Amino acid sequence: MTATTTSAAESEQLGAQPAPLSRKARFLRALVPAAASALSGVLLYVSFPPRTLWWLALPAFAVFARVLHGRGWKAGLGLGYLFGLGFLLPLLVWTGVEVGPGPWLALAAIEAMFVALVAAGIAAVSKLPGYPLWAAALWIAGEAARARVPFSGFPWGKIAFGQADGVFLPLAALGGTPVLGFAVVLCGFGLYEVVRQALDLRGSRVLRRGAAAAALLGVVVPVAGAFAARPLVSDDAEDGTATVAAVQGNVPQAGLEFNAQRRAVLDHHVRETQRLADRVKAGKTEQPDFVLWPENSSDIDPFTNPDARAAIERAAKAIDAPVSVGGVVESKDGKLYNEQILWDPRKGPTDTYDKRQIQPFGEYIPLRGIVGFFSSDVGMVRQDFSRGTKPGVFTMAGTKVGLATCYEAAFDWAVRDTVTHGAQLISVPSNNATFDRSEMTYQQLAMSRIRAVEHSRTVTVPVTSGVSAIIMPDGRVSQKTKWFTADSLVEEVPLRSSQTPATRLGTLPEGILVLIAAGGLGWAVAGAVRDRRARQAR
Repeated sequence: MTATTTSAAESEQLGAQPAPLSRKARFLRALVPAAASALSGVLLYVSFPPRTLWWLALPAFAVFARVLHGRGWKAGLGLGYLFGLGFLLPLLVWTGVEVGPGPWLALAAIEAMFVALVAAGIAAVSKLPGYPLWAAALWIAGEAARARVPFSGFPWGKIAFGQADGVFLPLAALGGTPVLGFAVVLCGFGLYEVVRQALDLRGSRVLRRGAAAAALLGVVVPVAGAFAARPLVSDDAEDGTATVAAVQGNVPQAGLEFNAQRRAVLDHHVRETQRLADRVKAGKTEQPDFVLWPENSSDIDPFTNPDARAAIERAAKAIDAPVSVGGVVESKDGKLYNEQILWDPRKGPTDTYDKRQIQPFGEYIPLRGIVGFFSSDVGMVRQDFSRGTKPGVFTMAGTKVGLATCYEAAFDWAVRDTVTHGAQLISVPSNNATFDRSEMTYQQLAMSRIRAVEHSRTVTVPVTSGVSAIIMPDGRVSQKTKWFTADSLVEEVPLRSSQTPATRLGTLPEGILVLIAAGGLGWAVAGAVRDRRARQAR
């Protein structure tokens, strides 16, 4: 009797094609990686402040690595976009608190494109030896691009900014936010490789020593590096101490309308400073050497408004210390500046710093004519702010105080060059009243904690409505205020002048990681071209 059918094994040996998948199976095959990408992005978001779940970044990247491994760049592009949306949509929801969902959704959609491009690159290098190294470098290259384009960049959501409470934090002092972020991503991708190698060993009983060693190093090296960098973190007072006061005057009303009550905001900060002076006279609080007010604490120009000038002078004389005042100032040529003004209790205004990294669509409208065609909200920014050109370092009672105003804290260069210009302490005056009780203020506070360790400086964060804080050079928050409460923080803090490796190296670590990413991508592309030619030859 002759068999008329063949077994499945025989069919496979004869080169028969597998049976086509059902529609349901194809749907599930596409749905699972898509859902895993989006959910791992959400998991990464959950690792960010105000939560202290920094370690969730590791499984988030491990799952993402699993999703991308072995796929083509086109699949990586789509899966990366889903990961980016899962991460950035909830992270940036505060951008739509007062202006509706349109700007929030547009910003998240645009920023997620950078993640998509990075994921396409990661998918391309996923078959190379040392996959986690190339993947982590590509992620940092993507962050470097996001921090520069479009409209001078938007670095919010850098992986480093979610690690203020994590074990990797000391790496900020070694190589800044690029090295800190690289270590986290490398460890996450390394975790996936360790699991993959373990499963391969279990299935094949063959240990690929080189691949296993590389996978293990991807986990061990970042952790070991973080512990080795701990001696770089110190809060010793190299240049003595200074007693600093950060004033939070509060605002009459949260949201965009707070600015309509500009005089009330100024009066609140004057009143809180006078209360502080009364506590000093009563012996309840130590006399501050200098006082820091937040951004927009005087949106009435004190150079042209005698009443505003008199109010600030009254506060400075009451506390008998120099005050850094956040003002909105119009120059003689009609340009508008977000300005910090150094106000001496006897001499009046003696120095100024104009914010250099101004916020697109908040402090100025790029492509105003085009944007205005789609949205009438551009009218809320009637006049664009102009950019300052010089680093801000005030000499206040003998202390060099570096200034990075609000949004500038997200940019590596804007904080670093205050230190390279001699700052012994950093102040980040901010105005978060326009974002109500959103997570934005905690995300920004975490950035300031990273900057404290990165440059080994005390960082003060005076905010109009909260949360104001004083941060030690080791990243520890020593004091903070409550939301929408008039208050002031006074503390004797260490002054430091030494520079960390991160401060001295500047953009060099980031540049090296970008070159590594380019090398890995070039290797992957060359291999793909070689394989295609070989197939064509056959």
